[in-house]
Amino acid sequence: MFRSVFYLCITLFFSLSAVAHTPATDVEKRWSTPYLEAFDTAQLKHDMPFISVEKNQFVDGSGNTVVFRGVNIADPDKLQREGQWSIELFAELKRWGANVVRLPVHPISWRATGRDAYLEWLDQAVSWANEFEIYVIIDWHSIGNLRNGVFQHPMYDTDMAETLRFWQTIATRYKGVSTVAFYELFNEPTRNGGRFGSLTWKQWKAINIEMIDLIQAHDDQVVLLVGGFNWAYDLSMAKGDLIKRKNIGYVSHPYPQKEPNEPFEKAWQKRWGFITKRAPLMATEIGWMHDYERGAHIPVINNDDSYGPRITKYLDEIGASWVAWVFDPYWTPSMIKDWDFTPTTQGAYFKEEMLKHQPGE
Repeated sequence: MFRSVFYLCITLFFSLSAVAHTPATDVEKRWSTPYLEAFDTAQLKHDMPFISVEKNQFVDGSGNTVVFRGVNIADPDKLQREGQWSIELFAELKRWGANVVRLPVHPISWRATGRDAYLEWLDQAVSWANEFEIYVIIDWHSIGNLRNGVFQHPMYDTDMAETLRFWQTIATRYKGVSTVAFYELFNEPTRNGGRFGSLTWKQWKAINIEMIDLIQAHDDQVVLLVGGFNWAYDLSMAKGDLIKRKNIGYVSHPYPQKEPNEPFEKAWQKRWGFITKRAPLMATEIGWMHDYERGAHIPVINNDDSYGPRITKYLDEIGASWVAWVFDPYWTPSMIKDWDFTPTTQGAYFKEEMLKHQPGE
């Protein structure tokens, strides 16, 4: 009896000692993680007008039409690791005449970095963009078929649950932040000729509505951008079947080799230009390069440089906005040759176009 009680006491002692020496942070973290806080707009320098959708146009708070012309930068994760994540990058975008910047958030970067650390970068981007009165697009930068979870590369792997959690987080964080004008719900939907499985417009529309309804339950002021198929190029399947929600715009990525057998303008009108009769459109990726340049690949090659003037002229004619890809010397087609911001051929062209449309110019 005594021996049994003795061993019981010894066992209890060591059990309590083990609990006592369990790192308190492990336990506390489970029960003391705070709820996500909204971005503090008091730190912003400029009170930028909210952007919304009115019929087929993006408008400001006074109902004036706003056309966006800007650039994509690389994923903040990449830029931070290369030592290029700074306010100077955004100052340079302003010097180039951009009024919008697109931030591509790759699922692999979001997971690896962690929510809180990545939000610190996005917070910095919002503050820096606001400093120069540049609007922000936050883009969930995946490529593939979200319905069945087949994607182009592991960097794009995600699923519906993670996508919804991402947008719940972003909408909670940036509700009421006018600088963050746009969320691009999914970068490039594609079936890849059936290699990524099947996906109908009815199914894709339903997926987008689920994302839209979740976001708008948190924030109904932000404009939501929806892409079509063929790597966000083709919106023809949406003709006559647009999404019936407020503040919806549409996206195309009309690179030069998407339509090799038709004149650019004829193909563009058929695939996506028609939509501007009913809803606003933003070409959130445009760009080109020569086939002898580093990183040249289909569908961005245009050796005679005719694409640049034709795409911007066509977008101007239909009242659409655009964002050039990409303000980075390593991702292609590049707008800059180096971190001294030396323009490439397309960079020089888009810089001239953005500066030409600056207020007062």
